[in-house]
Amino acid sequence: MSQSQTLAAGSGGSVVVERCQVCDSTELVPVFFAGYLPPVNGMPTIGDKLGEQPAYPAQVLSCRRCKLAQLGLIVDPAILFPPSYPYTSGTTKILRDNFAQLYTEVSGHYPVRPTDLVVDIGSNDGTLLSNFHQHGIRVHGIEPTNAGKLANERGIRTHISFFGQPAVDHVVAENGCRARIVTATNVFAHIEDVSGVMRALLHLLDDDGIFISESHYWVSLLETLQYDTVYHEHLRYYSLTSLAYLLEAHGLEVIRARRIPTHGGSIRVYAARKGKYPVDASVAEIMAVEDQQLTDEALARFRRGVVDSKLALYALLKDIHAAGDRVYAVGAPSRASTLINYVGLDEGIIDCVLEIKGSYKINKYIPGTLIPVLEESILFKDQPRYALLLSWHIADELIPKLTARGFTGDYIVPLPVPHIVRGSKSA
Repeated sequence: MSQSQTLAAGSGGSVVVERCQVCDSTELVPVFFAGYLPPVNGMPTIGDKLGEQPAYPAQVLSCRRCKLAQLGLIVDPAILFPPSYPYTSGTTKILRDNFAQLYTEVSGHYPVRPTDLVVDIGSNDGTLLSNFHQHGIRVHGIEPTNAGKLANERGIRTHISFFGQPAVDHVVAENGCRARIVTATNVFAHIEDVSGVMRALLHLLDDDGIFISESHYWVSLLETLQYDTVYHEHLRYYSLTSLAYLLEAHGLEVIRARRIPTHGGSIRVYAARKGKYPVDASVAEIMAVEDQQLTDEALARFRRGVVDSKLALYALLKDIHAAGDRVYAVGAPSRASTLINYVGLDEGIIDCVLEIKGSYKINKYIPGTLIPVLEESILFKDQPRYALLLSWHIADELIPKLTARGFTGDYIVPLPVPHIVRGSKSA
């Protein structure tokens, strides 16, 4: 499960965004419209009779005041998050490496003792906390799904609950103290009542505590034309400027920040109560860059680039189709649904999408299409000429792995500039 679902269930119903979700400004500028997209987890089962599928407008707006990018419609979370929403953070190498690096970075700048408490909001299967746990640090996760049970089985103490004041009261009472470190990775982009979450966070965080968040980074999205990360679970795409605005509104200040590679480009932000720690030079450096990059011209350049990228992918696939070659897509992350629906791909263009054995998405259709999701071993049995990498942001990890397992065809990397990477047969 995405760690976002740990947080509040929302107010119910879909809400049109007329004011900035962080600073309440009405100066919202349209940036990009990805079309009417079906919920990324609404995947019909292969063989079922075709029925109605809802679709909702996915338009990105940019706030002139705080530089927050956000969706123009907040869809009812009950629609977006089915009762079963399986995802485990430990299955992706780049996330495992990222969480290990996070522990090393925290230890270098803000060392924790075994008596300190580290809490992860949206702890999933405990992958992040395991790095602290194995070094003798006391940890506690908060996670509402069955992934929390996996963490408990691994010895990572996890409270299975949505995040909010009741969960905070439970964790504090059980540990007899508040948290020295609170982490929230891939969470802040998804929640509707972010101010309510901040209030609960302040009750959890010790007076000298440090809050560490990781979120999709708006600048990275612009740089790499990541239109495929636009879907309704992602309510916001943060700049450091907008994050600082949010944190300062609740008595916290940013004390350190750095860009990280997860999810195609994220930002890790350290915050604490004002005046508790020196502010690292990285904060001013990143904000200065944002002043230069988050301009009206940059937004217009992004719009043009997205259209050019879409047309280039179509042209590449047209030539492949004309040659009679088959294309199987690899990976069905949530972003795959946006790419497929926005570009307009169907089962006549790509034969299928392949997922690893055990994925709940197998034997279902990509939302809004009749493209089947099948088990990954078919790639090595059928040997199509091309594998379209829908998890293109980890292509450097996927290509060697698939080649080593025996795929002899070529790879299509769809973003930011669609191109072909020659495989072992073509090398």
